[in-house]
Amino acid sequence: GPWEWDVKRLVASFEIAGRVLGFTDQERHTTLRAVCRGYRERMRANAESNVLSAWYDRLSAEQLTAWVREEQEAQRLTKKHVARAEKALASATARDSVRALSKLAEIVDGRLSIRADPPLIVPLSQIEGPARTRDQDEATVRRLLAGYQTTLLHENHPIAEFEFLDMARKVVGVGSVGTRAWIILLRGRDNSDPLFLQAKQAEASVVEKFLSPGQYSDQGERVVRGQRLMQASSDIFLGWQPVEGFDGIVRYFYLRQLQDWKGSVNVDAMGPEVARVYARICGETLARAHARSGDRVAIAAYLGSGDQFDEALERFGQVYADQNEQDYAAFCSAIGSGRLSTMPSV
Repeated sequence: GPWEWDVKRLVASFEIAGRVLGFTDQERHTTLRAVCRGYRERMRANAESNVLSAWYDRLSAEQLTAWVREEQEAQRLTKKHVARAEKALASATARDSVRALSKLAEIVDGRLSIRADPPLIVPLSQIEGPARTRDQDEATVRRLLAGYQTTLLHENHPIAEFEFLDMARKVVGVGSVGTRAWIILLRGRDNSDPLFLQAKQAEASVVEKFLSPGQYSDQGERVVRGQRLMQASSDIFLGWQPVEGFDGIVRYFYLRQLQDWKGSVNVDAMGPEVARVYARICGETLARAHARSGDRVAIAAYLGSGDQFDEALERFGQVYADQNEQDYAAFCSAIGSGRLSTMPSV
């Protein structure tokens, strides 16, 4: 779809977050302008660079650390902010399958298995369905993993050295409510050499109804090919596989490592100074993705060197957030009047 939709969504998200966090009008203005300026300037830099530099452009952990320290020297961030950023980066680099092993797995009857934590994590052996044996389940999963392996980029892929051990259904975040997600435990040399994969259901793009049909009938393949194109460093375990469920319905999944140096910012505790830096990072990151997936020269030429784009997108974010608040007020009103029924949270 149009590249502008991605930028509008990002800007609107920061405006809404700023309102929830109680930022002043000026603080939200600074944050939104940081998103737009980061996107615009990074896109221009990629458009002016040589081809390979644009394709390999990325923000490394080392560059991010140096950038945060520069912000501290300019007195735009405090020592506490820098320490938190470095701690978050260190935590992200420690997130891997070995660390996940202690949280998600246990030894049962001498066998390494995924630890049940219903309703969040339910192993395959505890899921109700058509009568079947463990051997049948394992044979089915191995067959599906073999199909998934054919979608990986490398012929001599390390996945071939791992054996399947267990699989469990996992409840994921709000954005994926209503879709299926699984975690898969595999073992390399021994129990201290694990690999956790995550299989997430992929559905048709939400923007497809406004555009012409996509070129991929397998929605998992659509997601994977898009991620491979936009990501500077893609997960080598990123692949896809269609699956026919117990109900006879074929669903599409994409697979990736469950934990692969992934980190995030605690938005709920984010102050305006951190929000500005984070906004700039997000804007630049989106520009890098669009520079690979779109026409970076044409986009940069459209954006220009002035701030008209920044001003227009800031206004869009404000109007969107206004509509968001009106929608939420109408939602609460419908609950209060009894037109919508609710249930207490678990």
